[in-house]
Amino acid sequence: MGFSVIIPARYGSSRLPGKPLLEIDGKPMVLHVLERAEQSGADAVWVATDDPRIADVVTQVGGVVCMTRSDHSSGTDRLAEVVDQLSLEDETIIINLQGDEPEMPAALIQQVANDMAAHSDASVTTLYRKIEEGSELFDPNAVKVVIDEAGYALYFSRAPIPWNRDSFTDPQQATPSSHYRHIGLYGYRAGFLRRYTTWEPSPIEQLESLEQLRVLWKGERIHLSEATIDPGHGIDTEADLLRAQSSSAETHR
Repeated sequence: MGFSVIIPARYGSSRLPGKPLLEIDGKPMVLHVLERAEQSGADAVWVATDDPRIADVVTQVGGVVCMTRSDHSSGTDRLAEVVDQLSLEDETIIINLQGDEPEMPAALIQQVANDMAAHSDASVTTLYRKIEEGSELFDPNAVKVVIDEAGYALYFSRAPIPWNRDSFTDPQQATPSSHYRHIGLYGYRAGFLRRYTTWEPSPIEQLESLEQLRVLWKGERIHLSEATIDPGHGIDTEADLLRAQSSSAETHR
């Protein structure tokens, strides 16, 4: 079964304004993301944006843009608008590749799409990787996930879950065991995106600032698979951008 990729890319980031247009190796970040999507074997790739400056950069290299509203509260809502604009069939598999993931390997995009095709009872598919360091486990910017024996999400949190009652009394000494970090690459079917936008934000979603909790709140299922390769790093802060620029410069020396 084929799949399509939608890249939500908004200009108004609170921490890094104009983030999709910030350059890595002399090229706007959104174009790095676009290349990753095009390398994945997707049937179609669209960049969903609310800003003509981003649209111009994408169209200049032959990319396809869907102009969307500026009032969306999440990238998922932006994807749903694209689904309706294009009148996509409900069973169409859509991969949400965030516009600030310039290092995301194409193989992982394929992995999430294949996982969706293999799990008809899942509303969402996504990825995880094992946490090795205690500092990451206790970092609220690293989203943790607890998974059942079949690979379905029980809960996502910014807190260190599951809590090890015996060894987590001292965070400085805590050692991860069966702890997993969620990787924010998502697969959906178009029909699910249409349903999602009819739901109000859930209380737990608002507490944690994690929109995937709305899916669990509504009783729908999220299946996770372990990332087969390193997913790289997203760009959320100035430090992330400087790291990516430095890494790219080292690669091209």
